[in-house]
Amino acid sequence: MQTIKAAVCREFGAPLVIEEIQLADPGVGEVEVTLDAVAICHSDISYAEGAWGGHLPAVYGHEAAGVVTALGDGVTGFQTGDAVVVTLIRACGTCPNCAGGQPTICENPPDGVNGPISTADGEPLLQAMACGAFAEKVVVHRSQIVKIPGDMPRDAACLLSCGVITGVGAAVNAARLRAGQDVVVIGAGGVGLNAIQGARIAGARRIVAVDMTEDKLEIAKEFGATHGILATEPAPWRRAYKAFGGRGADAVMVTVGAARAYDEAPKYLGWGGKAIMIGMPHAESRSEYSPMNMSYQGQALVGSKMGDTVIQRDIPWMVDLYQQGRLKLDELISGRWSLDQINDAITDTKTGSARRNVILF
Repeated sequence: MQTIKAAVCREFGAPLVIEEIQLADPGVGEVEVTLDAVAICHSDISYAEGAWGGHLPAVYGHEAAGVVTALGDGVTGFQTGDAVVVTLIRACGTCPNCAGGQPTICENPPDGVNGPISTADGEPLLQAMACGAFAEKVVVHRSQIVKIPGDMPRDAACLLSCGVITGVGAAVNAARLRAGQDVVVIGAGGVGLNAIQGARIAGARRIVAVDMTEDKLEIAKEFGATHGILATEPAPWRRAYKAFGGRGADAVMVTVGAARAYDEAPKYLGWGGKAIMIGMPHAESRSEYSPMNMSYQGQALVGSKMGDTVIQRDIPWMVDLYQQGRLKLDELISGRWSLDQINDAITDTKTGSARRNVILF
């Protein structure tokens, strides 16, 4: 057992508290990673605001990168000194979903309350999302980490842990985009920009970004969008139809957690199109659509958790794309902060103007 510094949530909606916590040694199948960087995801903010409930106190944070500094029994394929990204995708390896190649929907989630972290007084402390990466170190299951080149900047690498794989994976794995198809991406935030990148990499013909501000639409074009439409316009889906030459989209990727966006997503679809459900609204949110229209036109609603990513397959591919200049990571970083500044970084993220804020250790 060792003592480390972490940002702890003790009350939903209140600022995080920087304090010392206890971290256990890695057990069977686990690794200890000393973190260099962790990004702030809107999911962390939603949890800290109480949108999805859960045990308190808790340590959030799940987009991390660092170096392996200890190995538990039975760990193979890694050694101390390896540079890695840390993800929240923890695969048991034996449930039907894991065995079928869908580790993002593993049916055996870990017990985060009785995990490797505890308060300084030894009381239960939730390791949220199987990571708890708003901390100097984490102990996680070996299935959650992927090796990266030792010289890869950690602030860029940590983005691969969630936002990038969620967006790119939604385009490639969930939507299964083919070259020449037309795509709408609702939301040009961190995940939305990566969905746009994923559509570009998959060979999409036309990519329409939909957002609330002109500034974000201009940024979306830097990442591959061919058109930008303000969500505040009357019936923005009509503008998308015009951009596509009078037809609907082959895929609409909803990257924001807003019920209204889900209400409107099917309106952008063409015959046989798919609405990919990525952004996570609050638990009590509800959405409405016409099942008759969707059935008649052969359309589909497809849930996509973490981009349906298989991390050992997809992250090395994305690292190569980054090194080849085909995947933008550095451009996603809005600001770099210390752990002591995490509440300021969260406030900045909540303005909606930030792509990704990164905490550097």
